Amino acid sequence: MGPGQARALAELGPRFLIPYAESPLDLDAAFGRKAPKVLEIGFGMGETTARIAAEHPDIDYLGVEVHTPGVGALLKRIGELGLSNVRIIQHDAVEVVRHMLPVASLDGVHIFFPDPWHKKRHHKRRLIQPEFVRLLVSRLKTGAYLHLATDWEDYAWQILEVLTAEPLLVNTAEGFAARPTYRPLTKFEQRGLRLGHKVWDLLFRRT
Repeated sequence: MGPGQARALAELGPRFLIPYAESPLDLDAAFGRKAPKVLEIGFGMGETTARIAAEHPDIDYLGVEVHTPGVGALLKRIGELGLSNVRIIQHDAVEVVRHMLPVASLDGVHIFFPDPWHKKRHHKRRLIQPEFVRLLVSRLKTGAYLHLATDWEDYAWQILEVLTAEPLLVNTAEGFAARPTYRPLTKFEQRGLRLGHKVWDLLFRRT
């Protein structure tokens, strides 16, 4: 973790970090207002989260990430951009969703480039499994969206299969979706696309 990230963690952490607790979180109280709430799971270094939040100040974004350098990096961007509509929980996403997020509390969920665990014997570690999707869907309001993106084709097909099998979700596209304009291309993604790599977006809605 660089000195800028460490400084952001020390100076901005108390305001923007929400401690993990095994009790429901009052999201409006956490953000200090009533506004649509979007959960982002695994925001990495937070660049995409910060850009989306900056472009949509009327929406509140709750980022969940386990790695401290990423948390520090997003806090640094929050400070640089003067954002007030981002909060962070540094903890395992499954436990956060299960214990902290009330039923029907979310207007959207972003899961961009989750760890593909590309070796076949590790596929069971992948985040997108039927049980977790069922849990996640219970936290979505009616009409709320679930947006995933991956650059691993076999994971893309697995995600499509799992989401399609969930009876409370409806695909907004025929199969994979076009990248929504609110999801910016990362430098890593742009480099991959130049090399001929593909990215698959999936956009479902809660019935």
